Amino acid sequence: MIWLILNLVLRAIVVLTGTALATFTLLWYAPGDPALAVAMARYNAVVPAEVIDQVRAEAGLDAGFFPAFQAWVSPLLRGDFGQSSVTGRDVWPEMVTAISYTVPLALAALFVGLVVSVPLALIATRSPGSWLDRGAVALASIGVAIPAFWLGLLLILLFAVQLGWLPAMGARTSAHVILPALTLGLGVAASLTRILRSSILEARDQPFLPALRRRGVAHRDIERDHVAPHAAIPFVTVLGLELAFLLEGLVVVEVIFARPGLAGFLVSAIGARDFPKVQAAVLITAVVFVIVNLLIDVLYRALDPRIGEHDA
Repeated sequence: MIWLILNLVLRAIVVLTGTALATFTLLWYAPGDPALAVAMARYNAVVPAEVIDQVRAEAGLDAGFFPAFQAWVSPLLRGDFGQSSVTGRDVWPEMVTAISYTVPLALAALFVGLVVSVPLALIATRSPGSWLDRGAVALASIGVAIPAFWLGLLLILLFAVQLGWLPAMGARTSAHVILPALTLGLGVAASLTRILRSSILEARDQPFLPALRRRGVAHRDIERDHVAPHAAIPFVTVLGLELAFLLEGLVVVEVIFARPGLAGFLVSAIGARDFPKVQAAVLITAVVFVIVNLLIDVLYRALDPRIGEHDA
């Protein structure tokens, strides 16, 4: 167990270090002068060459790649995300505000995905090959094929413009999260429905199940003790991947519904070449991925203790 924990910690350090270095490299070598982008974003106007040189010196862009990277990483190791190159304000409070809008939306979308996918997959597997099964598969296939931006626009047109039931833009009340959560959650539900249906059908075809039935084990006990754990492992895997795609979809959805959040925070920072803000947003996202992978590893071992035996 100690070796497992150390292994996970080392993997997390490698991922976060590689993410920080790769992001800084892409920003540093992106086309255009980063000092010019920062100066124009700071003063919102065309600026003379001496102002650009001043901004370059203030941001440490004249020190070279590795000195500039070290100057950013050193405070980060102490938990200091630094100040924005454009506004001069601390990055962390601004990012906390953005996260406070993004996290509830992500959790609501995940809730929608689970609430829709689990019952739909169970209905589909009740009678494999029936019209219910084919209908569930068709709905899931359509959900996967529909882009999030198009689905979001359709939901706005129906529920906000035509019916007037829900607000389309902003984040002032809890009602403002419904349409964005549906836009993201229905896409998640489509993928989860397909994998859960396939996993359940595969689990029911395991060769040892007929022997359990001949021994008189109740159908409910077989489903709970054998089918459900076997089907849960690929479902948990895809659920972790969907969390990754959920963060990607948040960027599109927050723009469509004009919601403040991490997407707007990151897009504006990239446009201004605001290195501290971009790095902070990317690192927080990487930390989320690391935590999700850790939780998936723990769930694997809870669902199938044999997985842990291979690491012992």
